[in-house]
Parts: sequence; C-alpha cells; structure tokens
Amino acid sequence: HVQLVETGGGSVQAGGSLSLSCAASGFTYNSYCMGWFRQPPGKERQGVAAIYRGGSSTYYADSVKGRFTISQDRAKATVYLQMNNLRPEDTAMYYCAAVNSFVRCGLTGSFDNWGQGTQVTVS
Repeated sequence: HVQLVETGGGSVQAGGSLSLSCAASGFTYNSYCMGWFRQPPGKERQGVAAIYRGGSSTYYADSVKGRFTISQDRAKATVYLQMNNLRPEDTAMYYCAAVNSFVRCGLTGSFDNWGQGTQVTVS
C-alpha cells in the first residue's frame, strides 16, 4: 500500500523560505519518479517539480525555476522541496506524488499515487 505523507507547510511572508518533505512507503522508492504539485485557491492543479532516480532527471515549472529545488534522500525514501524567495502567488495546497515510470515523469500530473497535501500560505 503506497503512502505519501507531506510535512513542512505553513505561513510565511513574501521573500521567505519553507521546506516541504514527503515520506514515502509501501513501494520500491528507488524505481519511482517523485513530484510536487500545487493547487492554488480556485485554480487547477499545477506541476511544480519532479525528480527521477536520484536526480538523473529533474523538472521544474518556469514559475519556480531558480527559487525552488527538489531533492531526495533515497535511504530515507523522502523527497524534499526547498522553496526560497516565496511569493504570494505560491500560496497553494502542495501535494507529493509518485509514479513508477520514467515516461510519465514530469509536470503533467500523470502520477498514480498522491499524498493528502500540505498548505503553504505566503502573505
């Protein structure tokens, strides 16, 4: 049973930083693509960043390039999203996701497994 548990959300002022974590269990972590997605209030879900197999491939939305960094600790089966220079438009519910596919690894959201989300609010 795949489980993804996000932590680290909260409220921060514009220009500040937050770090999100997603602890994964129930699957062979090293063979998966892990991604972060977000859904702002009243808007559709957006791809933020994704990482495949220890960082051999990473993907970022244009809106977060240079500000957000995705990384992972494979020994801990945990993926992280470091968010710097946050803006009010980054306010959203952030979700961790996993898919056992390189072809589907990216920002389109074609992931099979999703966490429950953690709220990030930037004022």
